[in-house]
Order: sequence, then structure tokens, then C-alpha cells
Amino acid sequence: MKYRMLCCLVSMIVLFPLSVCAEDGAPIVEKAFEYMRGETSVAVVEMTIQRPDFTRTMVMKSWTKGKTDALFFIESPPRDAGNGTLKKGRDMWIFNPKVNRTIKLPPSMMSQAWMGSDFSNDDLSKTDSLVEDFTHTISNVREENGLKIYDLASIPHEGAAVVWGKLELTIREDGVLLREAFFDEDNQLVKEMITREIANLGGRLFPRVWIMKKAGETERFTQITYKELAFDEALPPNLFSLSSLKTKRR
Repeated sequence: MKYRMLCCLVSMIVLFPLSVCAEDGAPIVEKAFEYMRGETSVAVVEMTIQRPDFTRTMVMKSWTKGKTDALFFIESPPRDAGNGTLKKGRDMWIFNPKVNRTIKLPPSMMSQAWMGSDFSNDDLSKTDSLVEDFTHTISNVREENGLKIYDLASIPHEGAAVVWGKLELTIREDGVLLREAFFDEDNQLVKEMITREIANLGGRLFPRVWIMKKAGETERFTQITYKELAFDEALPPNLFSLSSLKTKRR
């Protein structure tokens, strides 16, 4: 009897820390997500699509609110100006001013490349799927420049409407996202995003540069550089609407 009780006690001691560890990653990811968006955010970014035979640059303005709402427009070059994207809840629409047409994207297109870049529609809208659809566990903790750095493995919930078999995240303890890697269902790396040039933007430390590239690529990548960024500003109540997507002046 005493031996059986001892075995049960040892099992509880072993299992308990594992269950705590399995839950530890979620608050870190949620903090990073909220840090990245704030209650609201307004940004002007430059996107550069680099390919072996050409380089293409666009300037975009974006707004976000809460965990799910996002709106962004291309401001330049002139041939693309006015193209807009609206994310509200789990729904997304795109607007093409040349044909004056709005199209609702099915969930299957959320992972498609945006305007020929290495960022997907989902990546640009900073969806809350990262928080809601994955279980996050800490795989490693280290320290750099006096700050803890967390490496996390993120596995999608069963039945979650996501295309990735796994994500790997690297997040600083203050909420700054340093790396996000995307794996398919066979655990093969598909693409990776890293951030650089952490600076004071919008009153907080924030990566100025975000680089996304497919696995194994050296000459093909997409870089986003933040030119302006503000957090927690009051936004018009009907900003995140189809009407705004069609008519808002850039």
C-alpha cells in the first residue's frame, strides 16, 4: 500500500510540472499579440518584394482594433493605390478600385500570398488565430541583454481551421516578437519571419523591420519597414466596414 501511494505521489509530482509547462506558453503569446496591436494601431509601412530579377516596393497605411479588426490600403505606387483589404472577425474582403469591386475571401485563401509577396493575407491582418487556434508550450528559455527570451512550439487545436501543422515562436519577455516559423503537417519548414531593428515606435519598443522568406531562399524575400506607428488612438466608429473599404480616402 505504501509503495502504491508513493508511486502515485511520484507520478503527480512528475506530471504536474508538465501540465503547468503546457499552459505557460499561452500568456506569453497573448501578451505579444496584444503588444503588437495595442487596443488600436495606425501604421504606415513600406513593403519591398525582392526577387532575383526585380524589386517591387509599395507603401501601405493600416489600422487595427482589438484582436480581429484590420484595414489597410496601398498608397503607392500609383498603379496599385487604393487597393484595400478589410479583416473583421474571421472574415476578410479585398477591394480593387480599378473595377470598383469588393470580393469576400473564403477561409482557404487566407493563407494565399498578398499582392505577390511572401506575406499571406492572414499574416498582414495579424489575425487572432495565433492566440485562439493553437496550444503553446515553452521549449526553451534563455537570456540576452538582461531580458528573457522564450522559444515556443505552437500546435493547432484539433479541428482548427488553420493550414499549418506547427509554428515556432521566439518572443522576448517584454512582448517583442523576434521570430515566427511556419511548418506543414509533415513538420517541414515552409517559411520563416524574423524581426530586426527594435526601436522606440509609437511609445514602445517595436521591431522596425520584418522579413518573411520561404525555407531555403536567399534571394527571394519580402521586407516590411515601419515608417510611422501609433497605438491606442481613437478611431472612427465605422472605420472597419465594407463602406470604409470602398470609399475611405487614403
